[in-house]
Amino acid sequence: MSSNRIVRDFRLAIYSHTRGGESLTHLYTSVVKSLYGNIIMKILGINGSPKKEKSQTRRLVMGVLEGARQSGAEVTFVDICGLDIKYCTGCGTCYATGECISDDDFAAILEKMLDADGIVWGSPNYINSVTAQVKTMFDRMADSIHCQSFAGKYGCSVSTAGGSMADEVADYMNSTMTNLGATSVGKVAILVGADPNAIVSGEKQAKELGRKLFEAIKTKWVDPVQEKQHVERREYFKRLVMYNKDLWKHEYDYWKRLAELQ
Repeated sequence: MSSNRIVRDFRLAIYSHTRGGESLTHLYTSVVKSLYGNIIMKILGINGSPKKEKSQTRRLVMGVLEGARQSGAEVTFVDICGLDIKYCTGCGTCYATGECISDDDFAAILEKMLDADGIVWGSPNYINSVTAQVKTMFDRMADSIHCQSFAGKYGCSVSTAGGSMADEVADYMNSTMTNLGATSVGKVAILVGADPNAIVSGEKQAKELGRKLFEAIKTKWVDPVQEKQHVERREYFKRLVMYNKDLWKHEYDYWKRLAELQ
């Protein structure tokens, strides 16, 4: 199914955050209500390609969302390249207060991620890594990593490349997901340079990944390898925050509220 066809299956939703009086209309949400009992399972897809509707990566993100939607999830799509997300300055204010000094769109997209049960990240390979827009978003999430804010969530990643490194880029995004506390269920990585039609089979893989993501959330799937990493990371960050408790008051209070620090 083409990207445009998938988009037509979604109703345009107005992003609640505004900038300069102008609504940010970058989200598409599913018309279909969740079939997952009486609980709405929310899955958010974020595309980091600046090519907008021409993006091959967008087609993969949409494919994952379509597979999840067909399984019964409520899905939302966001193109972060249309948002204003400033660079992290490394000032540490978020550690101390839980808020960033930059007044931009990051707080709104972070809220969307924290509200989701599942998250899909997509980026093409830009010189052996994610796009600048995706990296900028990741760099603003240090406080979320310290607090392991994605614990209990599930995610996956998709990537495209002309000739190489799509796998590595998807792996990097999934490792970032794990560092935030979430459990990754897999990836789709497609090389489109030599075979432009490879994206068609990629979309099929993406839809299957979306169904896998839905089932992982529904069954609360546990991967022993990642679970071990989660335990180790939580203990590491609790020690780090405890050591800096006088400076990082917000993060210390966060872990204390969870009764994991004294």
